[in-house]
Amino acid sequence: MSAGFLFLIVQLVFALDLWTIDWNFASNRVVLALPAVEIPAIAVGALTIPRLWHLARGRSTPLHREAASPHLVVPVQLAGLGAFVDFWVVFIDRPAPPYLSYATLIWIALGGGAVLLWRRQAGRQRGLNTAAPLGRTALWRRSARAAVGIGAVAIAVVGLIGYGTLTSRLPDRLGMASATMDWGGGPVGAAHHPTHHVLAASHGDVAVPTLTGHTAGTPDVRFTLVAQEQRLRLSSGRAVEAWTFNGQAPGPELRMHQGDLVEVTVVNHLRSEGVTVHWHGLDVPNAEDGVAGVTQDAIQPGHRFVYRFRADQVGTFWYHSHQASAPAVARGLFGPLVVLPRTAPSTNVLDIPVVAHTWQTSQGNVEALGTSDTPQRRTVTAGTHVRLRLINTSDNLTSDVQPRILSVSGARVRVTAIDGTNLHGPTELATVRLAMAVGGRYDVELTMPDHPVRLTDELAPTAGLVLSPSGTGNARPVRLDGPVFDPAAYGASAATPFDAQSKFDRSFRLILDDGPGFYDGHFTFPPTINGKVFPDTPMLMVREGDLVKTTIINRGHLDHPMHLHGHHVLVLTRNGIPTTGSPWWSDTLEVEPGEVYEVAFRADNPGVWMDHCHNLDHAAHGMVMHLAYAGVSSPYEVGHATTNRPE
Repeated sequence: MSAGFLFLIVQLVFALDLWTIDWNFASNRVVLALPAVEIPAIAVGALTIPRLWHLARGRSTPLHREAASPHLVVPVQLAGLGAFVDFWVVFIDRPAPPYLSYATLIWIALGGGAVLLWRRQAGRQRGLNTAAPLGRTALWRRSARAAVGIGAVAIAVVGLIGYGTLTSRLPDRLGMASATMDWGGGPVGAAHHPTHHVLAASHGDVAVPTLTGHTAGTPDVRFTLVAQEQRLRLSSGRAVEAWTFNGQAPGPELRMHQGDLVEVTVVNHLRSEGVTVHWHGLDVPNAEDGVAGVTQDAIQPGHRFVYRFRADQVGTFWYHSHQASAPAVARGLFGPLVVLPRTAPSTNVLDIPVVAHTWQTSQGNVEALGTSDTPQRRTVTAGTHVRLRLINTSDNLTSDVQPRILSVSGARVRVTAIDGTNLHGPTELATVRLAMAVGGRYDVELTMPDHPVRLTDELAPTAGLVLSPSGTGNARPVRLDGPVFDPAAYGASAATPFDAQSKFDRSFRLILDDGPGFYDGHFTFPPTINGKVFPDTPMLMVREGDLVKTTIINRGHLDHPMHLHGHHVLVLTRNGIPTTGSPWWSDTLEVEPGEVYEVAFRADNPGVWMDHCHNLDHAAHGMVMHLAYAGVSSPYEVGHATTNRPE
C-alpha cells in the first residue's frame, strides 16, 4: 500500500514537471492517468486504512470476516486497476486530445469494475463463517480458479494481438477522398474543435492533375533522369547495390535560373519498382509534386513521365523518388537541385553542392559525402568566394543521435540560407556546427584563406572535404562538444508578411509521439501524430488565402524532421520563446523530444499536400498526414492493390 502511495507521488511530481514545460506534455497524465490513481487512493485512505487500524487494535469481529470486507479490499483492488490504467495511458496508448470520449471509457471501466468487485467481495464475505475459514478451501478449487484466470488472461492477450493485427492492416485501396477533415480552430483565442467528416469529392471540385501552373511555351532547360539499377563504388572501394539516376548516385545536379520553365523527363528502367520525382523544398504546383498516390500514379518499369514547372524560388533544393521513398532514397534515387538568381552576382563564386548520405553496403552502413567515405581534397585559390550547399538526404542509420551534424573549420564562415531561403544579416562565425534535419539544407559561405578549410560529417570524422590552395594539408576538425548553430537567434531581424501577433484564420495542433502498437498487421513502435497513424490521421483543411498557424509538440522519444510539401513555414517561437534573429523559413523543421514550435504559413498553393516526418522510416510506419485545400480532390489511390506506395 505504501508503494502505491509512493507511485502516486512520483506520478504527481512527473506531471507537474512536464506541466512546467508545456501543458501538452502533461495533459494526458493530468486529465486521464492521475485521476485513475488519485480517486482509488482517496478511497483507500477513507475506507481501507481505518479498517486496518481497527483490525490492528483487535476488534471482536472474527478476523477473516473483517479482512474480507469490501470496504477494506475493494479500494485496494481499484488502486491496482487505476495503476494499470495509468500505465496504459502513459506508456502504451499515449492518447492525444480531445480526451472526453477516452475519459468516459476510463470511468465506465473503473465504475463498472468497482461495482463488480464490490458485489463479488460482498458475496465472499457473506459466505464466510468461523467453521469454514477461507484457508480450508479445497486446494483443487483454488488451483482451478487460478488456471481459469490465467487462461482468461492468455485468451485476452491473444485476442488483443489478433485484433491489432487485423485492424491495423492498410486497405487494399485508399483515396484521399476517404480521409476525415480537421478544419482546425479559428482566430487565435478560439477553441480548437476538430471536425471529423468524410471528405467527399464533388462535381465542382478542382482535380489535382489540373493544378499544373503556367507551363505553356518552350522550356528554358530540359533534363532527363533515367532510373536504373547499378553497382556503385564508394571512394573506399566498398560496393553499393544502388538505384541510380543516369547511372550515378547522387543523381546529376539539376541547375537552373529563377523563372526558368523547367522540363524533366523521368524514365523508369528499374526491374520491378515504380518511381516518381519529388522536388524537395521547391514549391511547385501540386500536379508536379511527384508523390505516388497523391499527385500522380507511380511511373512503372518501362514507362516515362514528364514534369513541367517554373522555378520561382532561388536556393538549394534536392529531388528524390516519392514511391517507396524509404528504400528508394536509401539506395540512391536522389540528387541536388540548385536555382540561381536570374541575374548572376558580380563576384565569382565557387559553388559546391555537398550531399551527406548513409549508404547500405555488404559491410554495414557507411556515412559519406556523396560517394566519398574517405578524405577528399580540392584545390581552391586563396581569396575565392566559396559557397557550400549542404544537403542531408538520409536517415542517420548508424547512430541513435539525430540529427546529422556537419561542421566547417579553418575559416570564418557565414550561414547564408536555410532550406533554400536566404537569411538576413548573417554574421561571421569562427567555426560552425550545423545540425542537419533529414531533408534539410544549409548554405555556408566563406572566403578561401591561405590555409586548408575542412568540412566534416561528424558521423564519419575520418572522412570529409578539405579545401586548400595547394591541394594538400589538413585543418583541425571542430570540437565535437562545441556549441551547435542556433537559427532562432542568428542574423538580423527583418520585416515578414505576418508574425506571431497576426490574426490567423486556422490554427492546428500536432502532438508527435510514439509507443507500442500495430501498423499494417505488424507489432511495432509506430510514431504518431495526435495519437494516430496514417490513414487515420485527419486531413488538415484550409481555404486558399488562409493564414495558418500550427503548433508542433514532440512529447515522444525520437527526433522528427517535419516536412510540409508545397509551402515554407515561418518559425514564430521555439519552446515559447520568439525567434529573434533573421526570419527563419523552413520546409523541413527538426523537432526534438521535448520541443514545442509555433510556425505559420500562407495557404497560397492549392492542392492536396503531404505533411510528414522526413525520417522516411517513420513515415513508412504511418507518421503521415495531408494538408488539403477546400474544393480540391485527388483521383489517385494508395494501398496494397494499387501500384502506389509513397513511403
